[in-house]
Amino acid sequence: METKRILQVIVILLLIGIAWLLWPKLKNQEPYATVSDFGSCQIAGGLIQESHPAVCRLPDGRTFTAEESPAPEVVLDYPKYGDVVKSPLTIVGKARGTWFFEANVPVTLKDDKGNVLIKTGGHAQSDWMTTDYVPFSTTLVFDPKDAQFGVLIINKDNPSANPDLDSSFAIPVKFK
Repeated sequence: METKRILQVIVILLLIGIAWLLWPKLKNQEPYATVSDFGSCQIAGGLIQESHPAVCRLPDGRTFTAEESPAPEVVLDYPKYGDVVKSPLTIVGKARGTWFFEANVPVTLKDDKGNVLIKTGGHAQSDWMTTDYVPFSTTLVFDPKDAQFGVLIINKDNPSANPDLDSSFAIPVKFK
């Protein structure tokens, strides 16, 4: 009986010794060790500071800044996404100067079957040799026939024909 009691005491002492050896490692284990960016900081429950750009702060003092979305290359004033349009349709917007060539930006209107209803150029309203926004406009005269929907496409003018430089902006429209 006494041997059993001694064995129990030895096991308890061994467990206490192991816990004593492992305690510093468990105590110093970083609960936010896997956090490496704004998104993972947010998921880990970091404090989001209302600033521009937003900042996430962890209790350990580390901070992560949200990446800002780049400004769009094309902004349309009219028509807007999903607008009901009819002929003649005046397109008004702005695009980065890098989208123009010789003060022209290609504009295409297609129907819901992919047929080109009209393809023309939008004309720069100011100096287009810049990386800033350049206002443009054009008027489209078209016949949608029996189509109810279409897509308005603004293409980046690419005189080099290098496909790596191609880009486009498109919005759906409804025909009246």
